[in-house]
Amino acid sequence: MPAKAAKPVEPGESTGAGAVAEAGESTAAGDSETPGVVLAAWLHRFFAFSTSKRHIASELLEHTDRDNPLFQNNRSRVLAAARPLLTAAQRTHEVRDDLTLEQVLDMVIAISTIHGDTGYLDPILQTALDGLRPRPV
Repeated sequence: MPAKAAKPVEPGESTGAGAVAEAGESTAAGDSETPGVVLAAWLHRFFAFSTSKRHIASELLEHTDRDNPLFQNNRSRVLAAARPLLTAAQRTHEVRDDLTLEQVLDMVIAISTIHGDTGYLDPILQTALDGLRPRPV
């Protein structure tokens, strides 16, 4: 997948799961990019969101049940926004089809938990996203 720099969160910008879901909807609306590029851009934005909320999320998870409807509703919104992006990229053979959306998001979330600045984390994320490409035959 082509590298796409994560858009930094601007002051006053909505940064909740709804903002990530909306980013998927607005990114999907673009028709000049391939589905793989659109998915990569969305995953970079999701990564930026995940890293910016890492400390808050870990505190919440420590004191709240993971089955809490708050977490389930947000996850459902993110899945609903990203699923058509992954499906389209898989349909055009830009992304391997042996991974589920949940696996891809879990990979991005796992990378976002690594301690380090963006200069350290971005190449790790890009390497993982490059691994989404189908294997050559």
